Amino acid sequence: MLVHEIMNRGRSNDTAILDEGRKFTYAAALESIKNFRNRLYNLGVRQGDRVAIFSRNSAEFIFAYFATTSLGAICVPINFQLSTRETNFIVKNAEAKLVLTYEKLDIDVAQYDLATFEKIPCEIDAPELPADFDENSPCVIIYTSGTTGNPKGAVLSHKNLVHNTEQCKVFKCSRECKAICVLPMYHCFEWTCSVLNTFYCGAEAHIMRAFKPKDMIDMVRENKITDMIIVPSIFKLITAMAKPEDFKTIRFAMSGGTTLPVKMVEEFTKKFGLPIAEGYGLSEASPCVFLTTHGEERVGSVGKILDGEEIRIVDENGKDLPVGEPGELLVRGGQVMLGYWKNPTATAEAIDAEGWLHTGDIAKEDADGYFYIVNRIKEMIISMGENIYPREVEEVVYEFPGIKDAAVVGVNDKLRGQVGACFYEVQEGATVDVRELKKFLQKNLAMYKVPREFRQIPEMPRTSTGKISKRTILEKFVKN
Repeated sequence: MLVHEIMNRGRSNDTAILDEGRKFTYAAALESIKNFRNRLYNLGVRQGDRVAIFSRNSAEFIFAYFATTSLGAICVPINFQLSTRETNFIVKNAEAKLVLTYEKLDIDVAQYDLATFEKIPCEIDAPELPADFDENSPCVIIYTSGTTGNPKGAVLSHKNLVHNTEQCKVFKCSRECKAICVLPMYHCFEWTCSVLNTFYCGAEAHIMRAFKPKDMIDMVRENKITDMIIVPSIFKLITAMAKPEDFKTIRFAMSGGTTLPVKMVEEFTKKFGLPIAEGYGLSEASPCVFLTTHGEERVGSVGKILDGEEIRIVDENGKDLPVGEPGELLVRGGQVMLGYWKNPTATAEAIDAEGWLHTGDIAKEDADGYFYIVNRIKEMIISMGENIYPREVEEVVYEFPGIKDAAVVGVNDKLRGQVGACFYEVQEGATVDVRELKKFLQKNLAMYKVPREFRQIPEMPRTSTGKISKRTILEKFVKN
């Protein structure tokens, strides 16, 4: 199956998309995809060409994506929050033939307005894909933000995305489900789990163009949303603002994108009577590596092995570790990318000769086959020869009264090599006594794990997808 063929799984008269009052059945959506396809072809887009999409969530984003892939061309979704310099880099690196955008960009490439694209005159219909075009062909390039340098483009095939979508069956979604699409569609977590999976099941996708807590709560309540796949920062806001009756139609709530503090799960579950399923992945794996089966949620775990994948947890020498021991997570399977766009060196560093994708994340498995993400290898702090996992420390910090957000980072220390530094944001109206916080951590952690430095900051810096940006913390608050 090719990615755009997923839309054929819906029943013609069933609702596929609701976007700011506009309703599209599956038949209407397929017609719009065909219109976009013909216009792209008339503009010269051919198999293998790259088409960039720079847009907030919309029905047109979906039409443009599927139209591009149905021509055998390669879609390049771009984070609409990037600067002109960053956008320019992606467009040039991908050698995009044109950009479909919701606003005029200051870049030197042909641009077309997404909202009016279907109105462009069209002289001929695009031909069918050639018979030799198969699922292993490139489908999309997802540009991933690295810790240093320019982003790399992870090339995902049609097979990668369809395979990962099929693995989402653990959500137990059906035609009767209504999923809210609030995370940006340029992000592969949203695209695979909320968009592709919804259409694969013949269900309804309810689009939010921009996240506003009250608007989201209203949409869930008024449209009787059943599936909610979001990130921890959104869970935090809606837990504080929503009433239990607002979410009475939710059957499945899932968190991804970054780690979810246990305290946040407990608060949400206590208020709404719903568990939160967690997942884990990375762009290079389409993105899901672990997903939690609906009805089998386990607090702190990102789930079990998915169908059609292999998992290894290894030490620094590549030796497999026993159950319970943390080590680097390796994955091999149908969802692993083809490689990085025009970057064979980076590809060889990420995927070894046996096809194992080295995630750069530390994980462990329990006796029941549930997996847990411990930390990023690059974020691990080594102090006096001892490994300190910031996430473990952060979980304890979150338990202290008055803490809103916390981030622990490693800073250089002449004696110990590295020590932990704790940056925290305080809840509105609360105060945090650093001495009491330190005593609390000393009581609940080994002494070597307790941060040596503490600093309150007015607001935790975040990435465009809601993750706490430790890179920004290091650049802005840590003295070199």
